[in-house]
Amino acid sequence: MPETVAADLSRVTESLQMLAPRWNVWVLMTLAEQPLRYSDIKTRLPWLVDGQLHPKLRKLTDAGMVERTALDRRNVLYGLSARGKAVLPVLPELAHWGRTHLEKDTAPDAVTGQRVPKAVPQAQDIEDTLTLLSPRHATAILWTLQVRGASSAKAIAASVMPDSSLSVIYQPLQRLAEDGLITRDRHRDGHVELTAAGRNLAPVYRALSAWAAGRPPAEAGDHPVWGLAPVPSPATTAGPGVWLTTQPRHPAPAPRPTQTAWKPGDMFSHTTPARPITPAPAGGRTR
Repeated sequence: MPETVAADLSRVTESLQMLAPRWNVWVLMTLAEQPLRYSDIKTRLPWLVDGQLHPKLRKLTDAGMVERTALDRRNVLYGLSARGKAVLPVLPELAHWGRTHLEKDTAPDAVTGQRVPKAVPQAQDIEDTLTLLSPRHATAILWTLQVRGASSAKAIAASVMPDSSLSVIYQPLQRLAEDGLITRDRHRDGHVELTAAGRNLAPVYRALSAWAAGRPPAEAGDHPVWGLAPVPSPATTAGPGVWLTTQPRHPAPAPRPTQTAWKPGDMFSHTTPARPITPAPAGGRTR
C-alpha cells in the first residue's frame, strides 16, 4: 500500500483497539449527553460491577476519550473529552452495518405467531460489529482486498504480514470467511475476495478513518480506499445476515424506552427486553 494509506490503516486499527473492548461503547454512549458521577454511571449500567466499571473508565480516560474532573474529594465527574465526542457520529455507521448484516435470534410474534427477529440494543449492534473488525490482521486483510481485488492467500500474506510464514494467514482468512466478509473464488485457484457485506463496510471505515485522523465527519467520503459507494447487499432483501464466529455476548438487562432514531446517549433502538442468554443453536454460531 502507499505510505499514506498504510498510515491511515494503522490509525484505524489503533482506533478499533480503543473502541472494541467489551462495554466501552456502552460507557461512551452513557456519557454522551452530559458528565455523570460514578454512582450515576453505575445506576445506568447496573450489570457492570465496581471491578468492571472503574477499570473501563480509567482506560478510556488514559485513551483520551473520557475526562475525569474532581470537584472535591468525594465529588468526581466523568464526561466525554473532545475526542470522545468526536466519535459519536461514527457509532451510527457501526450500528447500521451490524443491524443490516448480523443475524439475530427470532421469536414468535405476539399477534401473527410468525417468527420475527428479536430486538437488539443498538450499542450491542455496535459492539458486535467491532468484534468482527478488531481481531489482529482482520482490518488489514479487508483493506488489502479492497485495494487489490481478488487475491491469493500468498499475495495477501505478503502485504499484511511480510515477515511471517505463509501458514499464519490462513486462520484470519478462515475467520473472515466464516463471518461472511470474504469468500473464496473457486474459479480462480482459490483466490479470496470481499463479499457484499465486506464491501459494505465502506461507510464504517470512512467514518473511522476521519475520526482517527481528527478530521470532521463531513470529510469522511473522500477516502483513497473506501471512497466508492457500497454495493447493495442481499442481506437487506432476502434472508438473515451473516453468522458471527465469536462467542455470543451476554446481553444487557432490559433497556429503558428511547426514541427509535439514534442520538447521543441512546444505547437502545427498541423498547423490548434484550435477548436471554442462550447457547448457540446447532448448525452455526450467532452473535
